Amino acid sequence: MNFTFDTTARCVFRDNVASELGPLCAPVLPRGKILFVTDATIRGLGLADNALVSLEGAGYETVIFDEVTPDPPAPMIQREAALARQEGVVGVVAFGGGSTMDTAKLAAYLARSDQSLGDIYGVGKCTGARLPLVCVPTTGGTGSEVTPISVVTKSAEEKMGVSDPVLMPDLAVLDPALSVTLPADHTAATGIDAMVHAIEAYTTKLKKNPVSDALALEALRLLATHIRQAVSTPDDREARGGMLLGSMLAGKAFANAPCAAVHALAYPLGARFHLPHGLSNALLLPAVLRFNRAAVEADYARLGAVIFGEASADALIAGFETLGPQLGLPSRLRETGIGEADLPVMAHDAMAQTRLLQNNPRNVSEADALAIYEAAY
Repeated sequence: MNFTFDTTARCVFRDNVASELGPLCAPVLPRGKILFVTDATIRGLGLADNALVSLEGAGYETVIFDEVTPDPPAPMIQREAALARQEGVVGVVAFGGGSTMDTAKLAAYLARSDQSLGDIYGVGKCTGARLPLVCVPTTGGTGSEVTPISVVTKSAEEKMGVSDPVLMPDLAVLDPALSVTLPADHTAATGIDAMVHAIEAYTTKLKKNPVSDALALEALRLLATHIRQAVSTPDDREARGGMLLGSMLAGKAFANAPCAAVHALAYPLGARFHLPHGLSNALLLPAVLRFNRAAVEADYARLGAVIFGEASADALIAGFETLGPQLGLPSRLRETGIGEADLPVMAHDAMAQTRLLQNNPRNVSEADALAIYEAAY
């Protein structure tokens, strides 16, 4: 049994801990000017206010970049990195969801490296160093605070990933209080996204390992226990904490035992139709589970027991066919404005995601991808 496991060096998990962000950053970020990456919604809600006060009280000067959007486009990331270079920042703090953390990782790298964004698409392409990096997630879904992965919308038709150990953050600060304002549909979609991370980590073909397996199982137990309550009662701190912790554990799992076909087939939905990433995963998961079943029947049975209380692949598939709609999400691709004529184009696009498809327990051809889209339609 040979494997390597890497993760964020330090994680701090505590309710209202964002108000202590400055002192927490001190061992990681040198005193000076730092880039604070967030989005306009978080700024408008005031979620970052206490964190910014804490940083300034600890001697940091913050340069705020709040232009992050979902499915972050390459030009926006390049603007962010240019601002970091122009201002001469000594570190980067990401405060937001997966898109915010993904862009901050890349800005921290590009601001210090001679490489361009186009040089590093793929796996292990980074040759330089990055600025010190702290991530503060505000959703319970992506786990980006503990992964070396960033996803970029390269063009109107294509998303690309960057995966390299140098992107692994130095510190993750997890505060359940930050997610209580997350709308129900976002809570549901990001929660299922985290479950997909754990499922794909547990069944990945190339780098499955016992540490990721243990983390994935515990992540799924937490997420299954708390997702309904988090959706129905948004200010329940125990449920929010369970989702945030489950998401982080799933992130640690898939950072080392990488994701596969669900994510590969979800990318065209985000790039072409701007569907939220978590919703895209939720819509495709049952069809991919059916496709993969024959290759990982025993693994699916164990996951069925953990998530839905019944040790069978049938229970796992049936459970996810109903979970999304129970949480208020659409159940079919046709409900999102995607047309049947779009499916072959998406199948073609998905084939570019070799970084992900190589991990799937079954080989996926373009014809297979089309059949999966048709089953989800």
